[in-house]
Amino acid sequence: MLLTICQTGEIVLRQSSRQLTSSEIQTEPIQDLIASMFETMRAAPGVGLAAPQIGVPLQVAVIEDRQAYIEKLSNEHSTERLRVAVAPHVIINPRLTLEPAAAEPSGINQPGEVEFFEGCLSLPGFTAIVPRALSVRVDCLNEYAEPVTIHARGWYARILQHEIDHLHGILYIDRMLTRTFMGRENFERYWKDMPVAECRKLLTLVP
Repeated sequence: MLLTICQTGEIVLRQSSRQLTSSEIQTEPIQDLIASMFETMRAAPGVGLAAPQIGVPLQVAVIEDRQAYIEKLSNEHSTERLRVAVAPHVIINPRLTLEPAAAEPSGINQPGEVEFFEGCLSLPGFTAIVPRALSVRVDCLNEYAEPVTIHARGWYARILQHEIDHLHGILYIDRMLTRTFMGRENFERYWKDMPVAECRKLLTLVP
């Protein structure tokens, strides 16, 4: 069943959500909720959806980054963001740990934080540069109430951070570089193909 996505200004998006018990997770209402969240996310379309976004203050989120979405991007775009397909899965009661920067085989250290444009289904039509950790660990339960540990890098790590923020009443606009906030139409017209570092320099006037 398609659900209505809550928009910025609705109080549920600014509240902390409660955790679920293992027995709750396995009930029919929660399983139906998860199925409807996947359907709603795909119809939007999006790569993640948290329960507060459909008006339910529970610590549940669904994630899927389809190869079909990535194939619409340039190789440069997807490579720079370390974006790869992510199979559909559920995170419940997630605990997020930001992981330190790792050294590449070449010996060059990767940054602990990266900046890219980000958007949200609860704030459609807009985007902004948001700093996020490059690598994260997430300890959570899946839809069967089984413990799961996820190690993610790149765009997948960004999706996880974005959705987990929703579970604590945080939106990307709380973390964005405010001078980079813009309408999606102008982003597509002027900024989409420009390197993010150059966008940041021009928009924030920081060398």
